[in-house]
Amino acid sequence: MKNSPLFDSKRVSLALDFDLDERHHTEEMTHAMQLISVSGVQEKFPAVVDGGKIRLARDGERSTHILKPAPWDASLNENWQIPANEHLTMQIASQVYGIATASNGLCSTPSGHPVYITRRFDVGPEGTKYPMEDMATLIGRSEAEGGTVFKYHGSYMEIMEAIRRYVEAWMVEMERFFELVVFNYIYANGDAHLKNFSIIRYGDDYRLSPAYDLMNTALHIHDADFALSDGLSPTLPKSDAYSRTGHPCRQDFEWFGKASGLVEGRVGRILDKYTFIPDKTQELVESSRLTEKLKRSYLRIVGERIVRFNRYDKDVSPRMRESGKLKIEN
Repeated sequence: MKNSPLFDSKRVSLALDFDLDERHHTEEMTHAMQLISVSGVQEKFPAVVDGGKIRLARDGERSTHILKPAPWDASLNENWQIPANEHLTMQIASQVYGIATASNGLCSTPSGHPVYITRRFDVGPEGTKYPMEDMATLIGRSEAEGGTVFKYHGSYMEIMEAIRRYVEAWMVEMERFFELVVFNYIYANGDAHLKNFSIIRYGDDYRLSPAYDLMNTALHIHDADFALSDGLSPTLPKSDAYSRTGHPCRQDFEWFGKASGLVEGRVGRILDKYTFIPDKTQELVESSRLTEKLKRSYLRIVGERIVRFNRYDKDVSPRMRESGKLKIEN
């Protein structure tokens, strides 16, 4: 039994009494997947808590939670470990860095397979649906115009501009967004696309939604540094390290933070947190349900990102750093 904010402090069993693998591609599973309204990959199923147990939502019933089993795509490396990966990465974001995340946990099927569960932050205690829009919609990207990969077209600078445009207290939310971009880079989340950032309205104003769908995708697939095709920005200069290696360093994020309108001191304090692997991160990795092999790989990947991040162009003058203008040699 689990008693946590995930279930409004109610005692709920994390042992599912149904096995999602047995229902793969059945009419019941296909229909359940069509009921989901939260953006994301296909294999998400709406659920509710009923009598201390978790079950799939019925027709006309508003779900309060989402179940995400391991993808059935066997081409993904260690695909059965994806629920544990997502749970771990979400916990690191929340517990180590204080990033606001959707409440989440891990369930188990009767056959012992882990299933990630998250609470819908767009549904209130009484079933009220809060208005929410993802960044693909706000920026004007759609499958009709961009094909099935439309959500990967763009840059994080475009999301910044959308936050300025649609969020009244944009400076506060911009800082949250900036840190999330840094976190996604350091923790190798190569699926931070346009539909994985949203704004939500609680009361009169829109704000950035809690973070969701965070995971170290490099554990399962050879991924790029950024999910979006234009990276941080197509217009900002790139550091010499970025131009030479194809990987950004701290300097690139400093310029990105400055372009967002954040105070330089705040940008620096956020970036300082990502220059090393905190002890708490290592503790969470060690206590996670990843295999021993993937635990080592997880920390190795993050460590490699941090090494890249900590590089700095020593030949760039302070004035050029401050101005953000750097001549890039071709």
